[in-house]
Amino acid sequence: MKRGSLSNYVLIAQDDLNTLGYRTNGLDGIFGVATQNAVREYQRTRGLAVDGIVGCNTWRSLQEEVVGTGATSTTIN
Repeated sequence: MKRGSLSNYVLIAQDDLNTLGYRTNGLDGIFGVATQNAVREYQRTRGLAVDGIVGCNTWRSLQEEVVGTGATSTTIN
C-alpha cells in the first residue's frame, strides 16, 4: 500500500500505527500524507527500509508488533 491507496487494509494499517503511537490523523482507509509520514517514522524506528510504503516487511512488522497491545482509544473492534 502506498499514498493514494484506499482499502480496508489501509484502515488496518492506520489502526496499527495509531495503536503503536504513530498518528495518521484518523482512521479513514485513505493512505494520505499523514499515514505516509507515520509509516516512514515507524520504518525509521524499526530499522526497515524507509520508503513510506507498506510492503510485506512493514506489514509483517506492524502485525507482529501490535499483537497483545490491547485496546486503545483508536482500536477498531
